[in-house]
Amino acid sequence: YLEAENAYTDAVLEPTRALQESLYSEIVGRIQEDDETVPAKDGDYWYHERYVPAGEYAVFCRHRGGPKGPETVLLDGNALAQGHEFFAVSGLRVSPDQALLAYGMDTVGRRFYTLHVRNLGNGGDLPDSLPNTTGNCAWAADNRTLFYTKQDPSTLRWDRVYAHVLGTDPAVDRLVFEERDPEFECSVRSTRSRRYLLIESEQTLSTETRFLPANDPNGTWTVFLPREANHEYSIDHWGDDFVVRTNWQAKNFRVMRVPVGATDKSRWSDIVP
Repeated sequence: YLEAENAYTDAVLEPTRALQESLYSEIVGRIQEDDETVPAKDGDYWYHERYVPAGEYAVFCRHRGGPKGPETVLLDGNALAQGHEFFAVSGLRVSPDQALLAYGMDTVGRRFYTLHVRNLGNGGDLPDSLPNTTGNCAWAADNRTLFYTKQDPSTLRWDRVYAHVLGTDPAVDRLVFEERDPEFECSVRSTRSRRYLLIESEQTLSTETRFLPANDPNGTWTVFLPREANHEYSIDHWGDDFVVRTNWQAKNFRVMRVPVGATDKSRWSDIVP
C-alpha cells in the first residue's frame, strides 16, 4: 500500500521534479558538513561528536587532558553503517572508570537496539550482545553491571528494566523492574554524581522515580515519591541531598532539595521558588 501511495505521489509531482532537486540542493548546500559539538568534560576526558564531509553519521570522540588534547575515536557511525540500508545508534554510555562504552545499534528501523560494549583500550567489542532493547542504559559503579530497558514488542512501550553482568548469558539477565500501568513507560539513568541510579516511570502528567546506590547493583530500589495525579518531578543528586524539579504547588515548576535519607515532601525546601 505504501509503495502504491509513493508511486502515485511521484507521478503527480513529476512536473515539479526540477524544482524539487533545486530546493534539495539548496538545503544540502547550507549544511555545515564538518560540524561538531562543544566538548564536555567527564572525568579525565572531554567528549564530543563530529561530522565529516560526505558522512551521514556522527563520529564519537574524546580528548585526554583538555578539549584540544589528543583525540581518540570511540565510535564511527559511518563505518558501522556500511552494508546496512538503515542504521541508527543510541544510548552511548561510558562506564564510571571510562574504560568501556555501551552503545545500541538498530539496523532495521523499528527502534529495537542491540546493545554492545566496546573496550576503549583496544577498540574491540566484548562478546556481550543484548538484543531487542530500547538502547537506554546505565552503568553501576562496579563497571560490570549494565542496567537497560526493553519495550513491549507490540506497542513499543518501554516497560521493563533488566540488569546484565558482563560475561554472562543475556538470557539470564535479572528483571529489576516492570512498569505494569499501560499509561506509563520507564527508563533508567545515573545521576550526574554517578552516586545513584534512577528508574523513572512517567506519563503525560505524572512521574514516579526509584533510586539505588550505584555501588550496590544487587540492592533494593527505593521509591523517591509515589506517583500522584498531575505531579511531575525529576531528581538528581548533589552532596547530601536530592535536587528536585517539581510542579508541586508550582504551575511553572520550581527547584527544591531534600536530604537523601528523608524524601517525604514535608522535608522539601526551595532552592529556586
